[in-house]
Amino acid sequence: MLNVLFLCTHNAARSILAEALLNHLAAQEEVPRFRAYSAGSSPREHQQPHPMALQTLAHAGISTQGLRSKSWDEFAAPGAPHMDVVITVCDNAAGEVCPVWPGHPATAHWGYADPSEGNLSEAQQRDAFRQTLHAMGKRLELLLSLPTDKLHKALLQDTVRTLATP
Repeated sequence: MLNVLFLCTHNAARSILAEALLNHLAAQEEVPRFRAYSAGSSPREHQQPHPMALQTLAHAGISTQGLRSKSWDEFAAPGAPHMDVVITVCDNAAGEVCPVWPGHPATAHWGYADPSEGNLSEAQQRDAFRQTLHAMGKRLELLLSLPTDKLHKALLQDTVRTLATP
């Protein structure tokens, strides 16, 4: 099984959506090949997942059980799950200096606009979260549809970066 870590700055919206969605989609495979996690480069003190992210997931029938905001330091610590793929989902996190991940995982940047940013009405924000989840779903379905030979460590770097282009 390949471990995928989705990174964003606060680990409250996009990375949370990606973690939950990939775990949901992978669980539907006959033999799940992926396990997703998420983290932030600088989550705020007492940071929680954005309520609209949790509502969007629940409305889509995706479990929110166990989702929490956490620092990427948690995954760079001894005893943390080994990551095979690390994907930044916001432009701020993509430009930051990441920890050195044990095992040198494949990395990619899959940028998405922040659905919680801006002066949006509640309806507009709800729509922005749905659109983000939908866009992520398309890319994650492509990842899940890849044949196993494309997921071999030697090819993984090019494979995940290729999926970054819409």
